[in-house]
Amino acid sequence: MTAFAPSAMTALIDLSVRYDLAESTCPPLNLGDLADAATLAAVPLAYGTSRGDARLRALIAADTGVDAEQVLVTVGAIEAMFLLAQVSCAPGDRVLLATPCFPPARTVPEGLGARVDVVPLSFDDGYRLPLDRISAELDPRTRLVSLASPQNPSGVRFTEQELRTLLETVRERAPDAVVLVDETYRESTYGDAATPRSAATLSPQLVTCSSVSKAHGAPGLRLGWLTTTNTALYDQLREAKFLTTIACSTVDEFLAAQVLRQRTEILAPRAKRLREALDELLQWTRDQPVEIVLPDGGAMCCLRLPTDRFTDDAVRTFYARLAERDTRVAPGSWFGEHDRVFRLGFGHLSASDFSAALECLADALTAGS
Repeated sequence: MTAFAPSAMTALIDLSVRYDLAESTCPPLNLGDLADAATLAAVPLAYGTSRGDARLRALIAADTGVDAEQVLVTVGAIEAMFLLAQVSCAPGDRVLLATPCFPPARTVPEGLGARVDVVPLSFDDGYRLPLDRISAELDPRTRLVSLASPQNPSGVRFTEQELRTLLETVRERAPDAVVLVDETYRESTYGDAATPRSAATLSPQLVTCSSVSKAHGAPGLRLGWLTTTNTALYDQLREAKFLTTIACSTVDEFLAAQVLRQRTEILAPRAKRLREALDELLQWTRDQPVEIVLPDGGAMCCLRLPTDRFTDDAVRTFYARLAERDTRVAPGSWFGEHDRVFRLGFGHLSASDFSAALECLADALTAGS
């Protein structure tokens, strides 16, 4: 019998702090931003479909470049990840995972009995994709290759050429494997930067997943999706969804469609705020004993406490000092990294609270170094 390992990351939603720099979302929407009472009153509380609402799937398809019949609506992106692991991996099968990563990317296949082969990405290399090391780890028994772009926790995005090269390598060395690209932060851009196109159409061997939780600020809807241009795989995933959650909430699907119809109006002010906050953070790091990997997208990035300034004891002291200031960052160990690396979210707090949080962080760094 397999089991899911406990996760320290549950603190992120179960324990609140005054200045939460661990969170990677943009500010949450309110229900009133999406629909008035009369509109909501007309939403039927009937079963939805196993595929998901047709209008919602059409909105997702138009943005990702696939057909609506190639979109499966899920209970958050996390259900998409679970369903894919469920249909692609039997106990003992191999999964190749690039770390650091969103913890369920590892715990879900492990909980289902798969063997997880980890390829660590390097802070010193800017968390770029080490294609040679990935190639060496691939095996004919590999059934799933999992990565995110932009990455969680670093915000580093892989280029289309990197993904194409990865797909070629997987086809050669693990022809039965599916490649998952988690695009949860794809639409979380900075300033006037254009949204990068989805990887959804690159190959029938590739599956993408995403949600309205992070970039759009609607995690309370618990609404995500996956895409695949492989008809047989889609049918397996749809059947697995029916046999677990049956269908998503029709209310959540209706509201998610409202979010995506207002995509431009919702994302533009968030992109502006992310640009301002990232600029403030970069200015702040110039005077602090930390190192940073510049993110390409998403409301978060990775910082590191350098070994020449922070012993392991000093790293522990840093986190204790932060807690004393009712402030939190996301320790690297949540994602498969050393705790001297931490994820810092710069999109969740208001401008004034973000500045105050950086002051608390500076105090903890000074006391801990």
